[in-house]
Amino acid sequence: MSTLAAVVLCAGKGTRMKSDTAFGKAKVLHEVLGRPLCAYPIARAFAVGASPVVAVVGHQAEQVQATVSQLFEGQPLRFAVQAEQKGTGHAVQCAGDALRGYSGPVLILYGDVPLLREETLQALVQAYRESGGPLALVTTLLDNPTGYGRVVREQGHVKRIVEHKDATPEERAIKECNAGIYVVDSAFLFDALGRLTPQNAQGELYLTDLVEQAAKVAGAKIKVVVADHAETAGVNDRAELAARAKELQARINARHMRNGVTLRDPSTTFIEETVELAPDVEVGPFVSLHGRTRIGSGVRIGQGCVITDSVILEGTDVKPYSILEDAEVGTGCAIGPFARLRPGTKLAEGVHLGNFVETKKARIGKGSKANHLSYLGDAEIGAGVNVGAGTITCNYDGVNKHQTTLEDGVFIGSDTQLVAPVTVGKGAYVGAGTTVTEDVPPMSLTLSRAPQVIKEGWVEKKAKKRAGT
Repeated sequence: MSTLAAVVLCAGKGTRMKSDTAFGKAKVLHEVLGRPLCAYPIARAFAVGASPVVAVVGHQAEQVQATVSQLFEGQPLRFAVQAEQKGTGHAVQCAGDALRGYSGPVLILYGDVPLLREETLQALVQAYRESGGPLALVTTLLDNPTGYGRVVREQGHVKRIVEHKDATPEERAIKECNAGIYVVDSAFLFDALGRLTPQNAQGELYLTDLVEQAAKVAGAKIKVVVADHAETAGVNDRAELAARAKELQARINARHMRNGVTLRDPSTTFIEETVELAPDVEVGPFVSLHGRTRIGSGVRIGQGCVITDSVILEGTDVKPYSILEDAEVGTGCAIGPFARLRPGTKLAEGVHLGNFVETKKARIGKGSKANHLSYLGDAEIGAGVNVGAGTITCNYDGVNKHQTTLEDGVFIGSDTQLVAPVTVGKGAYVGAGTTVTEDVPPMSLTLSRAPQVIKEGWVEKKAKKRAGT
């Protein structure tokens, strides 16, 4: 097939989500493993080659559009608005203008179905191709199909879909149910949508009525792909949201483990599907990996770490309860425990950042170390630098941020304040307790602390004074 478009229905409010407060949001914006519900079917549509993909928005349309646009920046994504909720058929009608000029098959998905597999959609597209159109669909088999549309067959061939509220007792006994996922020829689709009528219990335009129209096309035999119900299940309330998240968590974790990743406790490990893990990565319990994170072979991630949009190269050890966000970590580094790497941090090979060290927009060279209780912000740090405990780069003057530069081989004593902008030259030493306000020449020693004063017998004299003797 040379072309494929997709329509993803994201317009519903989702009243059963009980999200009506000032902090409420549309159902499709509720998150599963860190991503909005609607991101999953949209991503699957792109994965099978759909271009364009049209998201039909309605409730909180601006928020949905802004969120989805950011997630799929640069992708052939379009939007259509369903101002009034008049049923699924009406929702697809609203996508007509966004698909104007397009001719070919259209994949139709729902924005609240996060567990769809790419393989299922590929099989559906292939079934459509083999049938010659005008429609192919996904069904699922349920022991208790209450509430679902039934697939009515005659002599084995699909003839129509009947919604539960409109079904006869005999039709309600059918266990093959409609999953609401279709590939439809665009010319047939919009012609058939124009003939829909709201003659049903809901008084809406049912998208399912397309099936009966397709079955009446001369010579048409509707192809079906049968999928597991867990894959096609939607989300109606927050209990179902949590259940889908648990299923997706298990699926993602199993894939990584089959690919050679060790998860010490998969039930407490949360990995977004956009994360990439190489073989022989080891992940401890209660770890969360988010966004576009990429982790190289041999990396160990300790318990309780949270890593977002970061790159960690081979052989690095991230000790427990460290937080990394938009950071780049080289090979063989040691991070934490309880370290925080904020956006813009870039570490070369063999860097050590220890407990309660925080970095922000800091470039740190090969083999440099800051092992204890330091803040390194807006800093350019060379190779072989030692940063003592309690060191702070004072990078903010109340208006602007300024840079601190520590050249190769610098030694910074404990409890040092580096008041930016300032440069410490190659090989220089800064004594403990120093406040550095001027550039330090290479190979020099800088001290600024006051002389030590000893007053012998001071404690005894003070005690006598208190006693009045």
